[in-house]
Amino acid sequence: MDRGTERDAPFSRGTGGEAADRAGRAPLRAQGDPSADAGRVPLAVVVVDREGLVSHWSSGARRLFGVGKDEAIGRPAIDLLPVAGALPDPGDDLLYDDFPGGAYSEYGAYDGLGPGLDSSLDRGLGYPAAGRARLTVPERDRVDVLWWAYPLVGPGTERLLVLAADAAVLRQEEPADALAVERVAPGFAVHTDFPGAEELARRLPEILPSMSVGESARIVGQILELGYPVLEFSHNDRVPVTPDWGVARRVERRERREHAARAAAEGLPIPDQLADEGDDLEYVAVRERLEFLNEVSGRIGTSLDLSRTVVEVSRAVVPRFTDVAGTYLREQVVAGEGFPDGVPDTTTMWHRVALEHTDEPGRWDDVVPVGEAMPFPAHTPFFQCMTTGEPVLVPRIDEQLGHAIASQFDKRDIRPLITGRSMLVVPLKARNVVLGFMILLRHPERVEFNDMDRVTGAELAARAGLVLDNARMYTYQESVAETLQDSMLPHIPRRMAGCDIATRYLPGTLLGRIGGDWFDAVKLHGARTALVVGDVMGHGLNSAAMMGQLRTAVQTMAALDLPPAQLLRNLDDLAQRLGDGYLATCLYAVYDPIAGELHLANAGHIPPVLVRAADGRSELLELPTGAPIGVGGVPFEAVRVPVAPGDRLVMCTDGLVEMRGEDIGVGLATLCESAAHPAASMDDACDTIIRALNTRGGRKDDVALLMARLGGIAPQDVAERRFPLDPAEVGRARAAVREQLHAWGLGESAGPAELMVSELVTNALRHSRRSPVAVRLVRGDTLLCEVDDDDHELPTLLSAGPGDEVGRGLRVVSTLAREWGASRTRTGKSVWFELALPRR
Repeated sequence: MDRGTERDAPFSRGTGGEAADRAGRAPLRAQGDPSADAGRVPLAVVVVDREGLVSHWSSGARRLFGVGKDEAIGRPAIDLLPVAGALPDPGDDLLYDDFPGGAYSEYGAYDGLGPGLDSSLDRGLGYPAAGRARLTVPERDRVDVLWWAYPLVGPGTERLLVLAADAAVLRQEEPADALAVERVAPGFAVHTDFPGAEELARRLPEILPSMSVGESARIVGQILELGYPVLEFSHNDRVPVTPDWGVARRVERRERREHAARAAAEGLPIPDQLADEGDDLEYVAVRERLEFLNEVSGRIGTSLDLSRTVVEVSRAVVPRFTDVAGTYLREQVVAGEGFPDGVPDTTTMWHRVALEHTDEPGRWDDVVPVGEAMPFPAHTPFFQCMTTGEPVLVPRIDEQLGHAIASQFDKRDIRPLITGRSMLVVPLKARNVVLGFMILLRHPERVEFNDMDRVTGAELAARAGLVLDNARMYTYQESVAETLQDSMLPHIPRRMAGCDIATRYLPGTLLGRIGGDWFDAVKLHGARTALVVGDVMGHGLNSAAMMGQLRTAVQTMAALDLPPAQLLRNLDDLAQRLGDGYLATCLYAVYDPIAGELHLANAGHIPPVLVRAADGRSELLELPTGAPIGVGGVPFEAVRVPVAPGDRLVMCTDGLVEMRGEDIGVGLATLCESAAHPAASMDDACDTIIRALNTRGGRKDDVALLMARLGGIAPQDVAERRFPLDPAEVGRARAAVREQLHAWGLGESAGPAELMVSELVTNALRHSRRSPVAVRLVRGDTLLCEVDDDDHELPTLLSAGPGDEVGRGLRVVSTLAREWGASRTRTGKSVWFELALPRR
């Protein structure tokens, strides 16, 4: 199979072992080995089952290890493969051990080489591993072996795939391919009945970054078609854990120094190959780490969500760079507050926001749970990192340091989790301020962190810190905007005169979640209520601020008791004065519970839904649409709609019913249907509508929803009398009020009510011109009393001295009433007060 066609060539059908044998060569030009064809390097392929016994032994394994297939099958793999052991003394003679084939393993020279193969064989590692070992085979010189170990997943009996190659063959490459060993990448091996084929195809590129999704889908399809594990080899793919190149620089440098020393002692020139090889190794190490950093950079920062970004950063380094990654952030960052000031100290609280590891599930969760907040004392490496802003490297955590760290965890002994491990603490900084730090730990059997790892970790943390700061700033700005919008949205009482009200607000799902949707309910005289829903066009802080201005204007004009059409006309004029960009839709309705009537006007808004209590039927109210607020020059019209007690009015913004690619009529029909659904409470009714319309997907705009159950006020709860313009009528007004309250069983409230009515009627008789003074009492959750006259000048609360004859009446009303106010009417003014009723 040549280099140009090997990726696309199909594997022959057969057993998994036979297919592995046929695939057991990587695309390199090997020289000096008669068994290696041009463009191939022989690989030993061994499969180990769950009992640790060899279930497949390839011909390449026979050539490399000197053990035949019949002798190897069924034997413990740990007896046949290069595992860590004691390194013989250099002065001792090498002896063959007694396992089949007579191959003697010289193992133990693992300084900087990572975990031995035995860590994978005894299930000590749950992730891909690689390493290097030396062994002596009969009739051959010492063999320098590179090996890769891949755990196999799935319900089959096979548990581990081991690949091995003669490193000497790789080193005999032509100069152009001197680094080709770094490109030997045994790609993947899985069982055929692995259930998540689609998920596997999607995740293969995460393991082999240069693989496309289409290529991974082809591999998965090939697995399912052939019915046995498939081994793929590529000249440019990289495995998650590379062999000793780049991570075993100390051993390689030591060997070069020893060789150079022997040459110098014998008076021989130092070969150029040694210098070239050293340069090659350093180049590979640097390039390997740069590629790793580029991969990490591509995997983090895919979202501006702070919590998701934190998880991405932690997962990007496990297991390739570290085995455990714990991320801590300052309290202000987690809370979404402003940029933290000052250097951290021993009182600074750090929140553990993420923890990724390769240990068995749950091992860390109980001891160091995510979400815990804690300070760190000055004697710890963590404090040194967060105060200096520099990485801190601990080659191995000894017993003393492990005890010092564990002392911070009350009643939890974390020493078994950290003692003996290599630790690197890297700061997460942005603009020279430490936002947090990451604690990276490696298993005791894995190579220690070194100085180059410290540099790599610092660069990794710098990139992660920038991404986290972007997410932090977005979270902070979003929090500010949400706070602004929440402060502008009203807190509407659930119960108003003659009606019950429920509301919902849902932020948008776009990056600019803040919008200009709002709702409101305003108390009017005559026991009426104004109901408002509006939508400022656009998103963001400008829309929210514009919404606040328009909502305040509506409240002000509603208090003046302007008719709905006139109110929208005035609001349109105001929007044009404020600026050209002020565009909004608005639906304004006034509910009169005594008359049983809705008075509505619309400015470009979607129509409301009215649910009739008599038969449960719902309908969209046909209103004159009108133009949006801010267009100008368009008249507004109002309509009156009779309603009955128990009817429900539903008003919402278009974000609830409008969806991209769908006619708005579909959403309106769903709104009508869901609004008519029976519900035990107003809140349940609102939730039913939200579920029906918000689960369709595709919603991006914010949503405002207001529902009012129009309970009405019964005629027997309303009493009205008119009094001629005669000062003597003040006494008759007091008597009428006393009589009516006793008839309603409210005799306890008669005294305060008589006194306040006396003051208001006296003022009305004094200022009224020709029309009689009207007094109306309304019994509801409170006692409402209104006094109307034909004078348009509103009364003002004054400070009355001991000798003053005026200003005392409203002072009495202000003191005794639960609430009071005054508003202009079409014929004059109305002064009213509410009196709390005793609980029954």
